[in-house]
Amino acid sequence: MSIQLVDNESLRKIREVDHYDPFTVLGLRVLEYNGVKGVVIRSFHPNAKRMWIAPTVAPDERYELNRITTDGFFELFIQQKTEYFPYVLIKELYSGEVVFFHDPYAFLPTLSDYDLYLFNLGDHHRIYEKLGSHCIDVNGISGAQFAVWAPNARSVSVIGDFNGWDARYHQMRVLGSSGVWEIFIPGISEGQLYKFKIKTQDGRILDKTDPYGTEMEFRPRTAARINSLSNYEWHDAEWMERRKQSDHLGEPLAIYEVHLGSWARKPEEGNRWLTYRELAYALVPYIKENGFTHIELLPIMEHPFDGSWGYQVTGYFAPTSRYGSPQDFMFFVDYCHQNNIGVILDWVPAHFPKDSHALGEFDGTHLYEHADPRLGEHQDWGTYVFNYGRHEVRNFLISNALFWLEKYHVDGLRIDAVASMLYLDYSRKEGEWIPNRYGGRENLEAIQLLKDVNKLVHSYYPGVLTIAEESTAWPGVTHSIELGGLGFSLKWNMGWMHDMLEYFSKDPIFRMYHHDLLTFVLLYAFTERFLLPLSHDEVVHGKASLLSKMPGDVWQKFANLRLLFGLMYAFPGKKLLFMGGEFGQWNEWNHDASLDWHLLQYPLHQGLQRWVRDLNKLYKWYAALHQVDFYYTGFEWIDFRDVAHSVISFIRKSADTREQIVIVCNFTPVPRFNYRIGVPESGQYRELINSDSEFYGGSNMGNAGVLFADPVPHHGKPFSLSLTLPPLAVLYIKRETE
Repeated sequence: MSIQLVDNESLRKIREVDHYDPFTVLGLRVLEYNGVKGVVIRSFHPNAKRMWIAPTVAPDERYELNRITTDGFFELFIQQKTEYFPYVLIKELYSGEVVFFHDPYAFLPTLSDYDLYLFNLGDHHRIYEKLGSHCIDVNGISGAQFAVWAPNARSVSVIGDFNGWDARYHQMRVLGSSGVWEIFIPGISEGQLYKFKIKTQDGRILDKTDPYGTEMEFRPRTAARINSLSNYEWHDAEWMERRKQSDHLGEPLAIYEVHLGSWARKPEEGNRWLTYRELAYALVPYIKENGFTHIELLPIMEHPFDGSWGYQVTGYFAPTSRYGSPQDFMFFVDYCHQNNIGVILDWVPAHFPKDSHALGEFDGTHLYEHADPRLGEHQDWGTYVFNYGRHEVRNFLISNALFWLEKYHVDGLRIDAVASMLYLDYSRKEGEWIPNRYGGRENLEAIQLLKDVNKLVHSYYPGVLTIAEESTAWPGVTHSIELGGLGFSLKWNMGWMHDMLEYFSKDPIFRMYHHDLLTFVLLYAFTERFLLPLSHDEVVHGKASLLSKMPGDVWQKFANLRLLFGLMYAFPGKKLLFMGGEFGQWNEWNHDASLDWHLLQYPLHQGLQRWVRDLNKLYKWYAALHQVDFYYTGFEWIDFRDVAHSVISFIRKSADTREQIVIVCNFTPVPRFNYRIGVPESGQYRELINSDSEFYGGSNMGNAGVLFADPVPHHGKPFSLSLTLPPLAVLYIKRETE
């Protein structure tokens, strides 16, 4: 029959991509017309000259569709058919080419009501397997399922290289009141590019990148690429099993912080980045050789602006394409694990950029962010703040954290800018923020999100670390959730980093007036589980590199830096060092260039690198240096009062206290002879390591390796050692046991 069986208003909505459920218009539907039962097949293909339908069970049985409009609507009513049957569509293009394809409007929704219920509740922990794009089979037909949350949109289409980026061909339907739009497109395969074209309630057209996209185009292009992440074979089962049993809080944790784009480059090839696979073969052996236990990566989630270092994320589920594919990044993590190196990712749930293709005003409304700028914008950073109180946004972030642990076997998440999440008035003046429902400054929804993330991460993935970069005195960051804490594994000790760098920047002649900067940390060292960082933030924006911060001539600068590292490894707390610090980079970190590896041709830089390498070995070998980092029984002052000489001494102890290491630091360039410190036991002591050794670039002053305790009480101890303290140096000394 050639009569039109659909109203013109429905056709207009399809033509203008303005329909919330195009499945009610297109595809195959059983109906009765003038008392005659049959099926109607309707399709909209503006590029088709003619169209046919063929049942898949009888492909030679073809029916030609009638063109009912000049702009590409085709329709056919078949009287003999009274129920749904599988079919293919055939179209002849104006070029003469004939194309066979399955009709995307012939498939039922691929998301269950339960999926939608959990998502709207904010409690679907694997929603990344439902939203986004996924290559699947439906009724034996291969294709890709697409789903996106855009509750305030008038219409949503999938556009891509498979449909000429034309929004008319794959218009999506909204699933009930869930706000989720969905379509299954047969014949689509891995690697194809796509976006979502969204029509807003006020008629604006937005081209948006998939929030759940697992791979992105190389910047500045912004389309997502279909990648189901299913075609990589992991080889780290032994590591993953061992991680479940690990006591990471009582084990050594020496983290090498890295920005993958600037650790090393290929200057002979246009200063290009190394790929994930090249980095695996170059960076992992370097980390292993230098004794670090973990690598922490500045955010590798997709981001448009190189200068953000990854902290302004637009693709939360996609490793950046700068260095390769998702499978290449899997290889990198896998290779780390095979070499007993853990991988920690920086994760940024605090804010996101305003780039038009990304999350901001996603469906024409403030969907992921607060509408009120007093809640929804970071003025300092020019970014949006997530609306943590919206269930679906909460679900997005929680599932994203779990995604990296599940799909990429990551061993930890360092959560960036936690303080900005905790406080509603963070970096805001009076009148620029809105109090919570109790009139306070705490962001209650963000606090709950952080607790939920920590609880779920530690429940699903035993042995995985969550680390807070939190710069205030918020109580209980690493305390258990049950006791009112946030539940993090570790917290960056920003106060320690600030105090140490301020102290070490002082000319040694004035250090006696700032002795409290050295000792203050022990007043609060056991209130949280702290990690001691010397991070990337301290070697940029005019702050100078670690080596350049040190006072004195070149020799003294290196001696000071060796002393700083020696003190960091001796103090209670886990360790983190940003790349380049380990060999004494002179220049500030530059994200657009490689580290200055040529410096390693010079002895002082070689010596500093050897010092860090040996510190890591010592730190891992002796339980006293890592086993009791978070309780006072692992630390004991010998003397913190020698302000006049700028010397401190203390003891680190193992859990059973049988192993004890004495640490003595001289913060002046003046050698101290016959310097006496108290020790608890008699016997022979050995100098384990001395930062002034010529092996590390020092003056080779010390104690000839062996010392004997005198029965001379000192510092409240029954015995004492008479030491030679080298200038600007640290000594690690251990009693020899029979």
